[in-house]
Amino acid sequence: MKANSAEHLVASFFPQKLLELDSFLKEPILNVAELKEIHSDITFKIPEPILFTNCHDGLDTQNAKKKKLEDGVADENCQGTKMLVMPEGMMKSNAQLVDLIERVKPEIRTLIEKCNTVKMWVQLLIPRIEDGNNFGVSIQEETVAELRTVEGEAASYLDQISRYYITRAKLVSKIAKYPHVEDYRRTVSEIDEKEYISLKIIVSELRNQYVTLHDMILKNIEKIKKPRSSNSDALY
Repeated sequence: MKANSAEHLVASFFPQKLLELDSFLKEPILNVAELKEIHSDITFKIPEPILFTNCHDGLDTQNAKKKKLEDGVADENCQGTKMLVMPEGMMKSNAQLVDLIERVKPEIRTLIEKCNTVKMWVQLLIPRIEDGNNFGVSIQEETVAELRTVEGEAASYLDQISRYYITRAKLVSKIAKYPHVEDYRRTVSEIDEKEYISLKIIVSELRNQYVTLHDMILKNIEKIKKPRSSNSDALY
């Protein structure tokens, strides 16, 4: 690994990215006036009320089942309903949030990759274990620990995005099964609002992490590159 490339990341690339992310935070997509603007329409229609008859009231059970199937409702022992088709077609994701996520994900990946590069550079600079004169080594180790922490936090942002999609999918499935329950529809909007706020926080955190790493490493660059002073330096 070339030392110059890692130093360039810290000295030039990190400041460049923090400025880009700071500009990103000021874009209209991350500054909507009302969170209702990022809601997406739930297209599942509320079905017409269906009158169910008691299968044990003397009516022909087979005819009752046949009628319900013709109406698009499956019956099993006259309990519950099953959805056979989705007339509205595929239930789309929230397009605004998908676009925003697709812009944020590359930024997360970039931070992880660059942190890993700088971390390996600092690790390779750590000298062999000796007694005494380990102040510079401790700075190196703290720097590696901070880079590892940032990597882990960035990876957790990707997990958060995955959890949003699966949570929303489960709620939409509930709406498909119970289209007459308003709370499920409202919860989807709440989930979308929460994810929007989380994405804005993620972008802000990515910027802050670049700032922190740039400041921390440059302030200690001499100790990181040369953790132990020579004996001749100690004489003066």
